[in-house]
Amino acid sequence: MVVHYRSKGLVIGKIDRGEADQIFKIYTRDFGKLSVLGKAVRKTKSKLRGGADFLYFSDIEFIQGRAQKTLTDAGLIESFPGLREDFEKMKVAYSMAEILDKMTGFEEKDERVWRLAGESFSELEKAEKGKAGLLYYYFLWNFFSLLGYLPELYNCSICAKKMAPGLLYFSPLEGGLICKKCFSKAQAAFQIDQDLIKILRVMVCKDWNVVSRLKTAPHLKKSLKEVSQNYLDEIIKKLI
Repeated sequence: MVVHYRSKGLVIGKIDRGEADQIFKIYTRDFGKLSVLGKAVRKTKSKLRGGADFLYFSDIEFIQGRAQKTLTDAGLIESFPGLREDFEKMKVAYSMAEILDKMTGFEEKDERVWRLAGESFSELEKAEKGKAGLLYYYFLWNFFSLLGYLPELYNCSICAKKMAPGLLYFSPLEGGLICKKCFSKAQAAFQIDQDLIKILRVMVCKDWNVVSRLKTAPHLKKSLKEVSQNYLDEIIKKLI
């Protein structure tokens, strides 16, 4: 007897296969990330076409074959049209989907990651102009936290002493902040603005309603981008 499985899921990737099939990567509430075959989904008359596409949030049904899961139903819940009409938002959505894909294993259910992803894409859909970038970093740093990769933001990563005001440094290799005394011992450390540290702390301690009201000067936006990308690159290296 064939068993049908159902779950809500967000399509975070798709690859064409053959003349009409597609392989979907779907992050689901009940099973984590899945790879699911959509047979003939690219055909105009396919019943799956309306509910299975990149960045669609859908109620999906699938069966497990010997080597591949196969999509049997997909009911659209939300297509996020506001993302598709805004280049900045769509760019952020692609980045979040890519991170979800790269940093999660198949069939590793995590209710907290599911909630963060759902919240982030929903808030991105309705985000005010100019807030999409900040939302991306909110998602990223909270994602680090949920997966156990949050860097040390209060104590020195080498000597473990509480950080005091003054020159502060950050090292992706050492896993967080570095004090002035330990700077010479740290690998690939660079100076970090104290105001940026405050922003990072707020991002992982408060909800989006609070974070969305943060005021970030141009130089802090630039620093946030650099620190976030450097740390993300280091985490990705460890996962490969």
